[in-house]
Amino acid sequence: MPPQNLMLLPLSTPKLSIGCPILDGCLGDGIPCNSIIELVGESGSGKTQLCLQLTVRAQLPPSHGGLWGSSLYIFTEFSFSFRRLQQVGNLYHASYHNLIGIDPLEDIYVHGVHDAQQLIHVLQDIQAFIAIDHTRLPVKLIVIDSIAALFRSQYQTTSADLKRRSEMFFKISGSLKALANKFGLAVVVTNQVVDFIGPHDGLNRVRLGNLECLHTSGRRVSPALGLAWAHCINSWVFLARHEESVGVNSRNASSATISSQTHRTFQLLFAPHLPHASSEFVIKKEGVVGVSR
Repeated sequence: MPPQNLMLLPLSTPKLSIGCPILDGCLGDGIPCNSIIELVGESGSGKTQLCLQLTVRAQLPPSHGGLWGSSLYIFTEFSFSFRRLQQVGNLYHASYHNLIGIDPLEDIYVHGVHDAQQLIHVLQDIQAFIAIDHTRLPVKLIVIDSIAALFRSQYQTTSADLKRRSEMFFKISGSLKALANKFGLAVVVTNQVVDFIGPHDGLNRVRLGNLECLHTSGRRVSPALGLAWAHCINSWVFLARHEESVGVNSRNASSATISSQTHRTFQLLFAPHLPHASSEFVIKKEGVVGVSR
């Protein structure tokens, strides 16, 4: 990569607002463009919900925290939640009817992939797709949900397969970073977690961002795909959930009903020049919302 003249670089990086001042504050005002941010969490932690929310918010003008752009959403497992996306889109259109089109889904392009090699081909096609300017709004956001699913069973634990897998990591991240820098995009990738058994001082004694270990649903976990993939990411956010049993007294003093209450936490694990930050959040019909303490 040739050296850059720092005087020619923009003074600030455009950012995509989550739509919540509390969560935006954890990220230094939102999701940054020109880089890759990863949302790490177990199933049901809110990763996909947050991604759907971002694809709609990207259509807003910068004055309202958006990028005035369309989104490419690449999903790798299950069926895509068009119904939930339509619900979020309708809510945002009702709130910003002068700023978002009648059907926000027209500016969200969804594509499914099933293995890592297919993703490489799709990323190559995306560069041509963006360059030819096929979309009503310029593409400003790429979402991959989730990256771990592409490597779940395709590679074994032999040294040769691990080497090929690492090479694929760098191909994918290199393509994403090139797209982000060339077109000024925000790139959001989701990742799953795996149970972690080992010392309490990080993964292979390497500190996990701003935390030494991660916990969710009473489990000690680490991001899937290991350190090789972690080195490909610019910023990490960990979404944790914890179930708490709550007793509710009934009219009959001798009996009580036990119910379960979910607590969710948004934690910035690592980002250049940003300190650790966290906030509890809830998932409402309009999306992910931080909870003030």
